[in-house]
Amino acid sequence: MTVLIVGAGPTGLTLACDLARHGVPCRVVDRATGPFIGSRAKGLQPRTLEVFDDLGIIDAVLANGEPFPKFRLYQGQEAVWERTVADMLGVPAPTATPAIPYPDAWLIPQWVTERILRERFLELGGSIEWNTEIVDVTQDSAGVVAHTATGADHTAAYLVGADGGRSTIRKALGVGFDGDTLDSERTLIGDVRADGLDGRFCHILTAAGNIGERFSLWNLPGSEYYQFVASMAADDVPELTLDAVRRLCRERSGRTDVELHDLRWISLYQVNIRMVDRFRVGRVLLAGDAAHVHSSAGGQGLNTGVQDAYNLGWKLAAVHRGADPALLETYAAERMPVAAEVLGRTTQLHRQDFRGGSAAPAIHQLDITYRGGPLAVDDRTDPGTLRAGDRAPDGVLPDGTRLFDAFRGPDYTVLAFEAPVDEFSVPAVALSASDGYDVAPGSYVLVRPDGHVGVISRSAAAVHKYLSR
Repeated sequence: MTVLIVGAGPTGLTLACDLARHGVPCRVVDRATGPFIGSRAKGLQPRTLEVFDDLGIIDAVLANGEPFPKFRLYQGQEAVWERTVADMLGVPAPTATPAIPYPDAWLIPQWVTERILRERFLELGGSIEWNTEIVDVTQDSAGVVAHTATGADHTAAYLVGADGGRSTIRKALGVGFDGDTLDSERTLIGDVRADGLDGRFCHILTAAGNIGERFSLWNLPGSEYYQFVASMAADDVPELTLDAVRRLCRERSGRTDVELHDLRWISLYQVNIRMVDRFRVGRVLLAGDAAHVHSSAGGQGLNTGVQDAYNLGWKLAAVHRGADPALLETYAAERMPVAAEVLGRTTQLHRQDFRGGSAAPAIHQLDITYRGGPLAVDDRTDPGTLRAGDRAPDGVLPDGTRLFDAFRGPDYTVLAFEAPVDEFSVPAVALSASDGYDVAPGSYVLVRPDGHVGVISRSAAAVHKYLSR
């Protein structure tokens, strides 16, 4: 069984790494001539850092990024205030605990995240075929055929469209992409060098302190570049040139001491709030921006795509090993509600527009859950805070290693809390207690390969039955 992944962005590369470590043959193709060079989605949320820990790239991610800096608002050259991400959201500052090892959002340019994922995929034996444009897809009960612009065909057992918001794969399938487009506004984004700014901040430049008329410049880790962001009315969009960006910066900031140069990348972004009506059509599945797009507020897009891939990877691997292909139906059942919730979160943050609010939604993605879904079994009469379907917390084992160390890799893991460790078909860990696991002694917790809880039960038979499915 071969899986064809269309799109070598963060979603496609995460899926490729996951499949490769499961031993599933996969091909990654992309219409671009080579790797993307822009910062674009520059923030990794705590749950994504946990995924990257599992995939074996967390050290590289941490070494090439930094915690999100404070936001600094300027009125002309005067700094008016400095606020953390937590301040902006109106929530307590996060702290690391045994259950949550990576509490902070992590600033790292998208080009670096993609490079790290590519290197991991190559290390696992994969390769990427650039300059390969898929123009149509046909399929039957035996497999999928992807037709390229050059007339060559690529065949596979399954195809995953991770080819972005303008997805050719989605359009070829005729899948609906329902929602709204904010026609009245645009966002200009790009990477540029900047002289005249001190310190590492999200520098919010304004002439009169009006945050609605701002020009933002974010320091990028490991780079002399800044990412600039400026929103504007649709009928007031400048040319996509360095000179036009310089003029916009001067107009918004009222400053002549900030000098922009060496424009590396620039793009005009229109906010769409849309998601597909299906995540799967036969042997073709959609993930990331190909399945859902929304405002960049809150830094959810790349992270949601990574979670799509992480949910799908182990399921495709199970089918590769002989599981019922109906398992793939649970991908849509679990991820569609999450995508819909993310659209709601980002829309709320977009409307708040850096002005804060008493009910700002969480952005860490640690609260993503598949409770009540087709793969969540919790037979307790009095369930606790942790439920089947939730993210499985980290913890410290008696020997000093972490639960995440036990979870790492392609297998399920059974946690036996003062319960007999049966001859399970997957690794098992005996525990007496662990932060975040409010389960009674004698209980079993089965953790899925994607780090979510599949079963909580006092019955070992329930675990065996789940695994036999």
